[in-house]
Parts: sequence; structure tokens; C-alpha cells
Amino acid sequence: MMKKTLVFEIGTEEIPAHVVPKTLNELKGLAKNKLEENRLNFGEIKTLGTPRRITLIVKDLSDTSTDIKEEHKGPALKIAFDENHKPTKAAAGFARGKGVLPEDLIEKDGYVYAIVEKKGESAAEILKTILPNIATSLSFPNHMRWGSLDFKFIRPIRFIVALYGEEVIPFEIATVKSGNISRGHRALSKGDIEIKSADDYESALEDAFVIADQNRRKNLIRDGLVKVAKEKGGVAEITEDLLEEVTYLVEYPTVLAGEFEKSYLSLPEAAVITPMRDHQRYFPVKSADGKLMPLFLTVRNGGSEHLEVVAHGNERVLKARLEDAKFFFEEDRKKTLDEHREKLKTVVFQEGLGSVYEKTQRLVKLAEFLCDTLKSDEKTKKHALKAAELSKADLVTGMVTEFTELQGVMGREYALLEGRCEGVATAIDEAYLPRFAGDALPKTGAGRVLSLADKIDNIVGTFSRGKIPTGSQDPFALRRQALGFVSILTDAKLHISLNALVKQAMDLYRKIEAKKMQQDVADFMRLRLKNLFAEKNLRYDIVDSVLLNIDDPYAALLRGEAVTAFLGENGAKEAIEAWKRAANLAKNAENGKIDEKLFKDKSEAELFNAYTKIKAETEKAIAEEDYKAALIALANLTAPINGFFDSVMVMDKDEAVKNNRLALLKSIDDLVNNIAAFDKIVM
Repeated sequence: MMKKTLVFEIGTEEIPAHVVPKTLNELKGLAKNKLEENRLNFGEIKTLGTPRRITLIVKDLSDTSTDIKEEHKGPALKIAFDENHKPTKAAAGFARGKGVLPEDLIEKDGYVYAIVEKKGESAAEILKTILPNIATSLSFPNHMRWGSLDFKFIRPIRFIVALYGEEVIPFEIATVKSGNISRGHRALSKGDIEIKSADDYESALEDAFVIADQNRRKNLIRDGLVKVAKEKGGVAEITEDLLEEVTYLVEYPTVLAGEFEKSYLSLPEAAVITPMRDHQRYFPVKSADGKLMPLFLTVRNGGSEHLEVVAHGNERVLKARLEDAKFFFEEDRKKTLDEHREKLKTVVFQEGLGSVYEKTQRLVKLAEFLCDTLKSDEKTKKHALKAAELSKADLVTGMVTEFTELQGVMGREYALLEGRCEGVATAIDEAYLPRFAGDALPKTGAGRVLSLADKIDNIVGTFSRGKIPTGSQDPFALRRQALGFVSILTDAKLHISLNALVKQAMDLYRKIEAKKMQQDVADFMRLRLKNLFAEKNLRYDIVDSVLLNIDDPYAALLRGEAVTAFLGENGAKEAIEAWKRAANLAKNAENGKIDEKLFKDKSEAELFNAYTKIKAETEKAIAEEDYKAALIALANLTAPINGFFDSVMVMDKDEAVKNNRLALLKSIDDLVNNIAAFDKIVM
């Protein structure tokens, strides 16, 4: 069996940078599944991507699929044969369906079996089918149609390379026929390029000024940024998200530096960096002491010729953006944040939920409630309330209207320029944290309070309109906000009652269905906590066991960690089995009232006395947040529970005795459930 390299390249018009990484992962997964389904052996699978192509490369792909011998079970012997041992219609039909003769059926274990042998097929023939199938199975956030075709793809397909070794795999997608002709860099190459062998793919493209391997391009860009910044006496500020985006914007990267006027450095740093990085995809440069320099780095999709011309063009573009920033900044400074806040009365928060000004009034009340709940000191409370009042004022400033990424950031800057204290200014900015997955969390007490208040107000308000996210639809980014909410609580080790906070938020909206809202928000938060706890390496069954009660999200995390630790203790398995026995019958209890006068067997009194003693120990440990100690105390109920079940019939004929025994078991189950529902634990 021979092995060769497969190259499958789909050439398109420019693909949006953010789409390429996900597409490459999906392409790899689809290829692996299809090759395995068709019994083709292979080595390494890798995917490459540039703005104009996505490519699959499979190393050591066998030239034929493996032979297989399958045994298929058929009808029972008494059905398969008549009294003369002649095949019946059932046997004949089974044999025909499996492609064998009735006389070739095998008798075994009281049934007939068909032995089906399939010879391996040519890889080239199989690839004719699976490669176009892989291409058409790719999913994208948006699709395009072109010409009169019904076919949809992220961008119009212009060329396809399908090579198995030196052999072209012929097929057609959207009127484009596969071949061995690719295209090089749009400006630097001489046009079409011939790929003579799959093993030559990357080198042939590089000769045509295309670095196909995205990891290599990224490293070239990173190294170039570091080098050029160093030559200019500074340090490149490289963020991974921008580096990845730029990687998928170019095929042949060259780093160059540009300059801007020093006068723009009088603007707040964020007002310079945001137009530079978020709008122009430039990398800032800082001095060794961390100060912004009047320099920027950018990546050209091309060679090193005439870089000064390219730099000059980029400088002109950035200057225009910085002039805008300077103008808006100077205009904004003509009013105080309090004056800007008045304009929020004309800005709608959400349909039916009043203005943004009214939202700030709710935030003040929620911040006060949270500060009281968390027993914040007076300084933190003072900062949180003032920050809540001013937190949305920058939304109507010119800077934030033009550069929306700066909401909160400019509020902080303007607050500092007005002479407000650092605590208030920082909280205004931290109210928006985390802005995205992996972003920093608020670090100040006032910032945490304001961020929690803002997020719960957004969630409750949007839910009250019936806009609970479903499927992939989440226009208000509530999932991200809910994850941020629980992340803040668990990171800062804060205890709150989610039900109480939701009720407070509902009261401020003057909504009356608080109970349903509390349940909806709890269910929504539960899913976010599942993800968060999984990231903390808690077992899925432990997560399920502690998330039945999430009124205090941080306590749920502590309980999950305690259960994890308890499972490693001697006697844990026996204790959990005993608790489960109690729980199985406890659900039949009508109430939890226990009458000692109804005890008929000493095992009942022994269990009750043990429960009474351990209840006090358990509640004390829970109050001290020592959930592992609480579980160890509860484990002392193992022997009394087992003795109880060994000695009495719980479902006694006497209704009063039966209900009393059920009440005792329910009391034990309720105590255990304060920590976790152990029926969810897989032993």
C-alpha cells in the first residue's frame, strides 16, 4: 500500500479575518471524519489559511481504503429455515439485503449470520466524492451567492487545487473545476502557478509570495514588530487578538513603522491607541518606562520596496483619525460629566425600559443595595454610588459616539480631568469589565459593585421584555454579561443572594412577576456557572450536584470544591450511598415534623439523636464556609442510617409511624442537600 500527500485548496475572494480560524478547525474535523468513515489510513492532518485560500493537507494518505470483513446478525434459526431446513423468505430476504447467497449464511448461537467482505477502493475515487462534500459542509456566519448559482459560500470560489501526490482529483464546485493551478500574491506574483506535486505546495506558493502557513506568518509578524520597535528605541505593544487578525489579513507580511505628531500625546492614551489599534490595525509603541511614543507599527501585505511611501500613506490616515479624536475630546471637555448626564434623558435604554438616565438612577439604588449586602466600607460605598450616577455620562460624548470601544474608558478619563477621585473614576471604567472572554475583572470594591449592578439591571430588564437568549440569538450579549457577573463573584469571593438581588432589580423596574423572573435568571446563571466550574476542573457530576441551589454562586463553587475534596476521603463512598438511600425515600415524605413518641425501634432514636448532634456541627461548619468539615460531620450518619434501614420497615402499615420515619429521612436529606444533591454523583 502506497502513501502520498493530499492537498485540497479552495481559493476565494478575500475572506474576513475573524472567519478563517474557525473554518480551519472545522475543515480539519470534517476531513478526519470523512477519511475515517471511508477507511482511509492517514498521518498528520493540517490546515492552512490566508485571506484568499483555505487549504487541507493530509500526510501519508493510503492509496486504497482498508478491506473489511463484517458479520451481520440475521433472523433466528427457527425463522430462517423451514422444517426441511430450507431457507425461508425471511432468510432469503436477509441474504439478498446483505449481498450474499442464502446458502452462504452462517449458523451460530441460534441465529443466521451473513459474512460480508468489502475490498478496499482507490483513494483517488473516494476523494472525488468526499472533497467536494467537505467543502459544501463548511458552515459560516454569513454566506454569499454569486452569478445565477444557488451555491453559497463565505466568498466566491475562484480556483480549486486537489492533488493526491502528483495526481489531480477531478470534480467541480460552483462551476469551478479542480486542478493543480493555484494563484500567488495578488500584486507580487505573475499570476497562476502550477503545483506539480502535493509535497511542493507550500514552497510553490512561497515562490509566488504567499506564506501559506498561518503560524509561520504570525511568527514572522511578531518577530518583525519586535525588531522594528527595537530599532526605533521602543517596545511594540502586541495584543494577541490584533496579531491574529493581522495574520489573516496578509499573505506576505512586512512590518514597517510610521510616526505621528507628538502633540497628540497630550490626549488620553486610550484616545490615541483606540483609533490606532481598533480602527487602523496598527500596533502602538511604548518606551522602556511604559509611555506611549509618537510611533506606530503596521504590517504590509507585500515586500519591502518603497516602504517610506507606504508609511507616509498610513501616517496621513492616522493623522485624520487623531484629528477627529482631538476635536471630539476638546468639545467634550466643554461640559462636565454631570452636564453630559442630563442628555441621557433623551437616550432610550431599551424599548419600554425608559431612558439611560433612568438606568443610572436604578444603578445607584442597586449599588447601594449591593454595598449594604456585602457590608462595604463607607469609602467604597461613596465611590460606588457616585460612579453609578456618572457611569453612562460618557455615552453621549463625541469621543464615545465616534469610538464606541471607549465607553467607560473616557468616563474614567473625564472624571480624572474634572478632579474626581481615583476610586470613582476607576469604578466608571470597571463597570464594563469583563468586556470579552478572558478580559480582566474589576479589582476595586466600587468597580465590582457597579459592574454587578449594571449586568443584573441589563439581564432583568431585557428578560422582562421576554428577550431571553435562545439558540445562537443573543443580541444584547446577555450570556457574556451573565458569565462576567458570576466570574466577578467567584473571583472576588463575594456572597450575595441572587434571588434578593433580582427582586430588588424587579422592584426598581416596577415589575410584579418577581418569582418567575428569579427562576429565569437562576436558570440562565446556572448554565454560565456550569461553564465556569468546568474551566476550574470540577467534574460534571459534582457541578450538577451543587448547582441545584445557586442563590449564592460563590458558595456553590466552595461546595463543589468541598465535594471534590471529600470524595478522596476514606468512607466517602459508603456515606454517599447511605445519603442516597435516605434521599430515595425522603421524597415520599409529606412533611418534616418528627415526633419522638412514635419511635418503635431503638434504631430510630439512635438515628434521630445522631442527626440532632450532627445537624448542629454541620450548620456551624456551613456558617464558617468549611463545607468539607460539614461533609465529614455528615459522614458520621452512615452507620446510624444503615442500622435504621436494617432494623425497620420504613413504609410501615401504621400511617403515623410511616410518616414519622419519612420525616426523619427528609430532615437528613434536607441537611445533606444544603451542600449537594448526592444522587447526581457518579461513584
